[in-house]
Amino acid sequence: MKFDTPLIKTKFIKRYKRFFVDVLLNEEILTAHCPNSGSMMGLLNKDEYAWISVSKNPERKLKYTLEILEHNKKKVGVNTHSTNKIIEEALINKKIKELEKFDQIQREVKFNNNTRFDFLVSNKNQQAFVEIKNVTLKREKDCAEFPDAPTTRGQKHLLELINAKEKEYQAYLIFLIQREDCNFFKISKDIDKKYYENFI
Repeated sequence: MKFDTPLIKTKFIKRYKRFFVDVLLNEEILTAHCPNSGSMMGLLNKDEYAWISVSKNPERKLKYTLEILEHNKKKVGVNTHSTNKIIEEALINKKIKELEKFDQIQREVKFNNNTRFDFLVSNKNQQAFVEIKNVTLKREKDCAEFPDAPTTRGQKHLLELINAKEKEYQAYLIFLIQREDCNFFKISKDIDKKYYENFI
């Protein structure tokens, strides 16, 4: 995925009220929207680099959006709005082997009164729900982990994917690791034991 405009390199100062971050650019403090409701454990480190984008919408309250945080000189994608864009591009270009058989892609599809999944993909004979999770946590050497905080929403999605399979849909859960420094992945059992139990 390519960004619409070049990103601006700044220094991270702080995050507050969940969806606001202050960054430093040429001695000026800027406030940017933080499109990530997770804890972002291990990433909110003062004076490390933060990459922001500029909105093209003149009516938006905050001109800037936080896209990437750096940790130990490695970039981590933290904009969860980008997650589905990356996967959608991969689906369209047949970059995911297990899903290349599907030629129809629908976004944000309602499964029942309580749940929407990120995608419904289909062909003449099959339909599959696809849910995407953005992964930013790393605590061990080169292993990414999910979740970075207890997630009742994530637990619900797991159970509803199982429900979808019982209704003869195919179901896929994609963990998108937006880090440069990980080669392995695992569920963080100590952070959310219930999620781990539902996953296995």
